[in-house]
Amino acid sequence: MDFKTVRTFFNFTREQRTGVFALFVIIILLQMIYFFADVSFETKEYPDKQKWLSLQSKVDSMKVDNNRKLTKMYLFNPNFITDYRGYKLGMSVKEIDRLLAFRKQDKYVNSPKEFQNITKISDSLLNVMAPFFKFPDWVNNKKEFKEFKKYPNQAFAKKEKIVLIDINQASKDDLIKIYGIGEAISLRILKQKESLGGFVSMEQMKDVWGLSPEVIENLNTHFKVSVLPNFKKIDINNASLKELSQFYYFRYALAKEIVTYRSMRGNINNIEDLTKIKGFPVDKAKIIGLYLDFN
Repeated sequence: MDFKTVRTFFNFTREQRTGVFALFVIIILLQMIYFFADVSFETKEYPDKQKWLSLQSKVDSMKVDNNRKLTKMYLFNPNFITDYRGYKLGMSVKEIDRLLAFRKQDKYVNSPKEFQNITKISDSLLNVMAPFFKFPDWVNNKKEFKEFKKYPNQAFAKKEKIVLIDINQASKDDLIKIYGIGEAISLRILKQKESLGGFVSMEQMKDVWGLSPEVIENLNTHFKVSVLPNFKKIDINNASLKELSQFYYFRYALAKEIVTYRSMRGNINNIEDLTKIKGFPVDKAKIIGLYLDFN
């Protein structure tokens, strides 16, 4: 390709040259506008949208204030909580019913832990409610009261050492010194000891009519069975029906069963054989065995 041929590509008519020139001018103008003119666009604000945003802000604020009012609580005694208040605090119907059933027994809860044990509420709900529990002063001071009774002063903390007396050697005066035992009960204990020939265990205090668990506990802190008393044991294989029935733990019906057992099966060799007999007080077998002679 020669130079003349290439030159023909750049030959423009007058109209073409005018058009090319105009194109260059437009391009230059656009470039100048882009670099120097402020073409930032303002975001158009819609009045309705602004109004809605303002209203939503107020609603959110009201929700926060309402939640604060709902969570505002005052101190109260949980023993007297009503159905409505329990519901407002987040308790279920079953949880409230458990508390009401407990209160119908004329019982009271005295601590948050006891409240949870009775109602079965969750740990999370207890953590919310417990700070607002208000129990009577005597409940809150119970621990201090107990500590006071234990004599905080070291001079009084040392209790007088109690010397245990053998119950088989105790007199009426010794027994009356125990709180809860009067003359009548003391004589009843002594009569029981005489009929048995002596006590072999302090467990036998439970057999004395009229002794409460508290009094028995007091007896155990002051008396004991030091040595087994020297009494004549019952010959279980040769004793008559009358002799057996006079024993405190046998009575007539059981004594008759023992005689029948002997006649049918032979000698009774140990306390285990006796436990097989109908009506025998198995729970007292160990004590009864000490009064019997199996030889």
